[in-house]
Amino acid sequence: MLLISPVEPEFWHIFSASAEYNDGAANPMDRWSKRILGAVAADTKTTAIFPSDGPPFAPFYTWALRSGVVWASPISFLVHKDTGLFTSFRGALLTDQDVGPETATNPCLTCDAPCLTACPVDAFATGYDVAACKTHLASDAGTDCMTAGCRARRACPVGAGKRLPAQAQFHMDAFL
Repeated sequence: MLLISPVEPEFWHIFSASAEYNDGAANPMDRWSKRILGAVAADTKTTAIFPSDGPPFAPFYTWALRSGVVWASPISFLVHKDTGLFTSFRGALLTDQDVGPETATNPCLTCDAPCLTACPVDAFATGYDVAACKTHLASDAGTDCMTAGCRARRACPVGAGKRLPAQAQFHMDAFL
């Protein structure tokens, strides 16, 4: 299985120029991912699997943890060796080829974990308080998180600066 992630910051320029992003219909990133990865799957004779398909939903979190390059961070979000807490998966390609896992060292092992204290409403103090996060985002005080992305994610030194603010805002809008 190959987990497919955006290469940032280049990804945002490609996606934001797409018909799906610009047509005003619901779920543009999911539709774009299905069009692009569906074509790749057809060309490579693989099977595309998407995180938005379900229920039941495919276990992308578990698959990522088995990849050798993604781990659970101190705030339980996935952290990637290169993209930090802004890692995401647009899909997976199931193949009959042996691709084997990569190996890398978990960056959290040598990090001071600024992600634990960066959230202005302590949404990660005990687990993940989604309600507190959403309430903050919907308030005037949440403007920074809404326009630049989650402060806890931005606090991660791995991949710092790779996610463009417009992409972060797109995801925050979708989260709300």
